[in-house]
Amino acid sequence: MLKAIIVGASGYAGAKLAYYLQKHPHVELVALTVSENSLDAGKKISDFDLYPQLKGVVDLPLLGTSDYASLIKDIDVVFLATEHSVSHNIAPYFLEHGCTVFDLSGAFRVNSSSFYTEFYGFTHQHQKWLDKAVYGLAEWNFAQIKQAQLIAVPGCYPTASQLPLKPLIVEGLLDGTQWPVINAISGVSGAGRKASLNNHFCEVSVHAYGLFTHRHQPEIATHLGQEVIFMPHLGSFKQGIHATITCRVKEGVNAKDILGALNKYYDDKPLVRVYQENWPALKSVIGLPYCDIGFVLKGRHLILISVEDNLLKGAAAQAVQCMNIRFGYDETTSLL
Repeated sequence: MLKAIIVGASGYAGAKLAYYLQKHPHVELVALTVSENSLDAGKKISDFDLYPQLKGVVDLPLLGTSDYASLIKDIDVVFLATEHSVSHNIAPYFLEHGCTVFDLSGAFRVNSSSFYTEFYGFTHQHQKWLDKAVYGLAEWNFAQIKQAQLIAVPGCYPTASQLPLKPLIVEGLLDGTQWPVINAISGVSGAGRKASLNNHFCEVSVHAYGLFTHRHQPEIATHLGQEVIFMPHLGSFKQGIHATITCRVKEGVNAKDILGALNKYYDDKPLVRVYQENWPALKSVIGLPYCDIGFVLKGRHLILISVEDNLLKGAAAQAVQCMNIRFGYDETTSLL
């Protein structure tokens, strides 16, 4: 049995992780932690004002601490459901004690310290671990994940954006002179549990934000090897991401080529579902660990549709999928 802890367990993704890990047949969930000044410290994660749906499923207390010395000897696997600044500071501690770390933040997603100076506004102090980190886009980096000690789980927007585009780029079907345009809309849970007027449900309509400045744009472009225009939107719904991607294919590319490329890379991938008719909708994936992909082609103009649950395939489910790959379990274990 792998002994695991979740740091930042009171957040939405942390709670989903707790659910998946508690029912995983090869994992013992040792502890759930939050920061020592968290208002949730000392509560059970299944308390009524936190996640009562976990009552009788996960009833562990939330340990408020930043000192993991008393836990470290019992830990094999660490999930960091924390802000990037927190993950940046504490991931090396667990790594140096031999733990395998799955980081859901952006702290290790790009193997370049200058990326963090430019897009995150801080100087990365751990180039050694940046060099060793593996990007956890599970369907594409299976072999690397299997050997890694530090897996940087992709962001929710980057997952929904990259999965439909990568097969077409790899197969050379897109006209590289026209940047793909990604219009993606996320539910308010993507902003986390911290109260803010900007994500107060009654204040949210539908609006764009972070145009040309969102840090997920360079993450997407770096791992695609292709510049993109990324336009995120916040929507007045709880969870999920719907991405509509427009691009231009090369002369002579037809719908059969597009479908063939998607099926070539995802026919044997259980958590990506390709639509041949109709287009996927959010209701197909909410509460499930899938990314669903559809498309329509007219002339050389291609529209791709990608949907996922931002808290699951965009966070917790992909982290558990990466753990399953890393330790040789069926990659859907505890997810389906």
